[in-house]
Amino acid sequence: MPKAFGTETSSVSRSDFSARFMLSFLFLAGLWFVLCRQLSGEWSVNGQYNFGWFVPFFALYLFWFRWQDRPEPAVRGKWSLISGQRLVALAIGLIALLLLLPVRLFEIANPEWRPLAWIHTAVVVTLTLLFIWCAGGRPWLRHFAFPIAFIFVAVPWVSPVEGPIIQGLMRAVARVAAETVMLLGIPAHLEGNLVRVSNGLVGVNEACSGIRSLQTSLMIGLLFGELKRLSILRRAALIAGAVGIALFANFLRAVFLVRVAATKNISEVTRWHDIAGYTIVALVFVDTLGLAYLLGRSKVGSQKSETSGLSSVVRGQLGTPCLAAALCWLVIVEIGTAAWYRVHEGNLVSGTRWSVQWPEQAPNFHKLKIDEAIRSVLRFDEGEAAVWTVTRPPKVFEESVKFNSSRPNNISCFLYLFRWKPGRNSALLANLHRPDVCLPAIGWSEVADTGVRNYPVIGSFELPFRHFEFHRAFENSGPQTAHAFYCLWEDRAPELSAAGAKSLLMSGSPSSWTRAERLRAVLDGRRHLGQQLIEVVFISDEPVSTTDAELRLGDLVRDIVVSRK
Repeated sequence: MPKAFGTETSSVSRSDFSARFMLSFLFLAGLWFVLCRQLSGEWSVNGQYNFGWFVPFFALYLFWFRWQDRPEPAVRGKWSLISGQRLVALAIGLIALLLLLPVRLFEIANPEWRPLAWIHTAVVVTLTLLFIWCAGGRPWLRHFAFPIAFIFVAVPWVSPVEGPIIQGLMRAVARVAAETVMLLGIPAHLEGNLVRVSNGLVGVNEACSGIRSLQTSLMIGLLFGELKRLSILRRAALIAGAVGIALFANFLRAVFLVRVAATKNISEVTRWHDIAGYTIVALVFVDTLGLAYLLGRSKVGSQKSETSGLSSVVRGQLGTPCLAAALCWLVIVEIGTAAWYRVHEGNLVSGTRWSVQWPEQAPNFHKLKIDEAIRSVLRFDEGEAAVWTVTRPPKVFEESVKFNSSRPNNISCFLYLFRWKPGRNSALLANLHRPDVCLPAIGWSEVADTGVRNYPVIGSFELPFRHFEFHRAFENSGPQTAHAFYCLWEDRAPELSAAGAKSLLMSGSPSSWTRAERLRAVLDGRRHLGQQLIEVVFISDEPVSTTDAELRLGDLVRDIVVSRK
């Protein structure tokens, strides 16, 4: 008869047992907490990965579900003395633990770099599986591998994999939607990822492509396959069925939205877009549950191991010194990486905080809706945009400047304001939304870059803007001119940044997101400490001089930018 948990004294003393249990719990809890906190940044801002918040809880439940019918742990005398296995396990564990240091260093400076998320997840899963192997041998390793590895479904796909799938699905969905509505008697024309109907254009974006429902269906299929303990072939059939249901439902959604746009109006598409998306998720969940039921009942046995499971975990080969060393290494990694960045931030000072007072009384003023796809790329915490018409000429705020240029009567002014709080994003991320990056992507040609100039706000407080000029010509109308001004403001910056260093920051080239650039951010100890971006674009059908545009920006900055403590 095995001894009860409370009277276990033969192999491990009560105090040593308690110490091992506490060290084991702290080690595993620390590993998984840091990983989930890191992954949660993508779960929060990217709608297609919102389901990731549920995955850790599902994984914990699946582990508990497996615990109910765990097999007998391998007899220690039969496997623990095989030196080759022990050496391989020790080598893998040491490599995984050592990898945590560079991974955490790079994650802090580049938290949205997806390959790092995969490496971090692989390290945590490997260490957890090694812990399980030490506790129960190969039987436990096979038994608990699935719930531990289930976290991989919540890791964002790397861009070289995700991008082609999204583009392919968007084209397929748009094509099927256009052809289907034409069969229903509704005139439609396919233009890339757009479907033109009588009332306007309906866009098929990432959400409509089916990628969100595809990833969610993979998670649901894997979850139900494990709960029903299906065979490998039946699990594959369940996952294929779930994916098929998701894709078919998404095609119906696209056809429905195109039909709404054609029979009612384009504004109705926005109202029905999210409702249809949530309906698809519910449909996939219910249909996959029914498919799992049809594929077979659970064959889980009701017999439990007679050995005390908790005692087996703690009595494994990992002794108290090994567990203590592993836990200390985790603490050293977190403290060391934080110290690396703090040392490099010693010369930083807090900059002036400011906000924008929107000119709501301006002619034709209205707020612009920022697309969710843009938010998933820029990952900003706060974002606003507006457009209005500028009709009055600019004021001359420098006596040395004489303003005699001809001025168009009306100029459209677009203003974008984004705010990133400290933490989950790279300091390089704001460089994605620059005029010299965004405007050429929609048909504008850059003709001038006049550099950086400081514009006074109030007192000695100034904002540095970089000035670009663009032209665009249309077949059926005259050319347009755009003057774009871009300012990126750091919450904390070098002490000399009030003038020179701030301007130097603004005059750099857009981030190309190369490995060398990411490495440089780590070596420089540059993490995200909070940023704010303001971009102003003046667009006119008539030529606007550089002086005219800069004078208008000077007026605008003094009128709408408000400093705050």
